[in-house]
Amino acid sequence: MSAKLMKKTAAVATLCLLALPAMAHPGHGESAGFLAGFAHPFTGIDHLLAMLGVGLWGGQQRRSLVQPATFLGMMLLGAVTGMAGLTVPGLETGIAATVALLGLAIALALALPNWLGMGIVGMFALAHGNAHGQELPAASAAFGFMLASATLLCAGRFIGQVLAERVLRLAGVALTAAGMVLMGLA
Repeated sequence: MSAKLMKKTAAVATLCLLALPAMAHPGHGESAGFLAGFAHPFTGIDHLLAMLGVGLWGGQQRRSLVQPATFLGMMLLGAVTGMAGLTVPGLETGIAATVALLGLAIALALALPNWLGMGIVGMFALAHGNAHGQELPAASAAFGFMLASATLLCAGRFIGQVLAERVLRLAGVALTAAGMVLMGLA
């Protein structure tokens, strides 16, 4: 990697890390309605980066919308488990790891069979959904975070289709770095 590319990578990673104080899981208490659910994926860097990462990876592969649809469906299933009170040990670390792994998949332009890619994003989505369901147990909040997540997935997919491959891979490196930092903070 050239020195210029390394400097750009470091700059992008630094910008990603500036939002760390906005982790996605503060207590939401009584404000767990539609708007709180809709804001949730935008206000936590781990969820924001993961949703965009799934979209970027899908766009990079130029495949059907099966991966984002799988993510949404499995996230809803995970949310139901969280609303039911199921807690997953190491959830925060696992969510941070999804960011790092998605970044790695993008940086390497990893092209997997569709069924395997769907399985991977489905597992990631279960973790994200479980966290959402625990934090925002109201059904109206679930509608909000599902809509926001769909928006982020579509935005990521669009960006993944229009960015130059080199820039997309650099974004993957930045996502990986951000995920590693988030794992350290979890």
